[in-house]
Amino acid sequence: MAAGTIRYWAAAKAAAGVAEEPYAADTLADALARARAEHPGDLVRVLERCSFLVDGLAVGTRGHETVRLAEGGTVEVLPPFAGG
Repeated sequence: MAAGTIRYWAAAKAAAGVAEEPYAADTLADALARARAEHPGDLVRVLERCSFLVDGLAVGTRGHETVRLAEGGTVEVLPPFAGG
């Protein structure tokens, strides 16, 4: 199991109540499931609209269960932003 950092931005940060936290997971799906369990409520709803970067690369439409997480990696949680 890999350990790294999840960073929350904008509405995701507000919903989680933290700017970042550690993950211990093999895939993005596992990390997000743990985040949902740790922060039930608003974060669950916000994550449905977010896009994700894993180690600086966009996840896009790939299934989250197929996105492997690296030891020491970073997951960026990006809600939709208004403006440019």
